[in-house]
Amino acid sequence: MRFARPFVVCLLSLACCAAQAFDFKTVGARPVILYDGPSAKGAKLFIAPSGMPVEVLLSYGDWVKVRDAAGDMAWTEAKGLSSRRNVIVRAPSTRVRANPDETAPTLLIVDRNVLLELVDPEAGAWVRVRHRDGVSGYVRASDVWGI
Repeated sequence: MRFARPFVVCLLSLACCAAQAFDFKTVGARPVILYDGPSAKGAKLFIAPSGMPVEVLLSYGDWVKVRDAAGDMAWTEAKGLSSRRNVIVRAPSTRVRANPDETAPTLLIVDRNVLLELVDPEAGAWVRVRHRDGVSGYVRASDVWGI
């Protein structure tokens, strides 16, 4: 019994660390179907458009359980996802700035739910992004989902 307690504490510590490691992917070149279970025989819940970011929660064979920006969870085939990273703007009138600083010049103002490509996946208080029109800059990490 003496050894059981340290073992359980170790397992809980590993589980906490693993729970904080986020794995984000983007729906690939073609839309994917989201199912209620890890099978094409499951109920079709939603069609996720190309470029949509998702958080991978669990892998089961060729299938992954994902969460979207709204918090909804579903299953899809892993082959339909890309390692390319996009984020979704979740704050209204988010400013894309020239530098990672609140006083830096504003390059672009984007609305809520706009997709931005994540240029540098290193997340700090600011992240570097690129708009589909080619404008690159920085947004506050708290203003986007997918990092």
